[in-house]
Amino acid sequence: MKIRTILVSQPAPSSEKSPYFDLAKKNNVKIDFRPFIHIEGISSKEFRQQKISILDHTAIIFTSRIAADHFFRIAKDLRLTIPDEMKYFCVSESIAVYLQKYIVYRKRKIFFAKNSFDDLLTITLKHKDEQFLLPLSEQHSSTTLKKIDKKKLKYTKAVFYRTVSSDLSDLGDVNYDILVFFSPTGIKSLFSNFPDFKQNDTKIASFGTSTTKAIKEAGLKIDIQVPMPKAPSMTLALDNYIKKHNKEKKKAN
Repeated sequence: MKIRTILVSQPAPSSEKSPYFDLAKKNNVKIDFRPFIHIEGISSKEFRQQKISILDHTAIIFTSRIAADHFFRIAKDLRLTIPDEMKYFCVSESIAVYLQKYIVYRKRKIFFAKNSFDDLLTITLKHKDEQFLLPLSEQHSSTTLKKIDKKKLKYTKAVFYRTVSSDLSDLGDVNYDILVFFSPTGIKSLFSNFPDFKQNDTKIASFGTSTTKAIKEAGLKIDIQVPMPKAPSMTLALDNYIKKHNKEKKKAN
């Protein structure tokens, strides 16, 4: 069977110029987008159970806009007034600018890196006397914490949100030629929604080492793995695979 349908386990692209649309047109395939997971904020009650006082900290580290959203949501729920002296350290300029949604930007002490957590750590080292708070997801990477520990910064990790499986019951039996995954939680969601899922002839595309590990642990076969030297992006990897696969099927017929 030729590749004709693909399900990407992410939201549909916001831009019409997405390479996914070019891929679909070029190879005459149908691509559907459906988030297998979504973000859910923890309640103020759950936050209190961590026994963490936000106001005991003098600086906040933000690695994403989501982290910022849920930090300020919890602060509001707890009726806290964040002091003007609070410092904010952001992994990118876009996150720093995003903080204008919650604070008067020009009156605050905001620092940002160039889209690199290692770069951000270099900046924080100039402020080693600060007591940092690091808002995280319940399913966070230990790599980030190890990097901070290595720099011997004074910090507290705090869970503000979690990634949960989305309801995919309307998809029926997930009958697609290729399923594309970007995170271990996406694989967890697949089996949460379809506990009897069998791969059979379905091809599976994986992005990243942690996703690849989760797919293998689930007993599934990986057909497309990204990033690779000849396929740094998912769309390029899919394009290469579809061309090769459909050509072989055409010859066989």
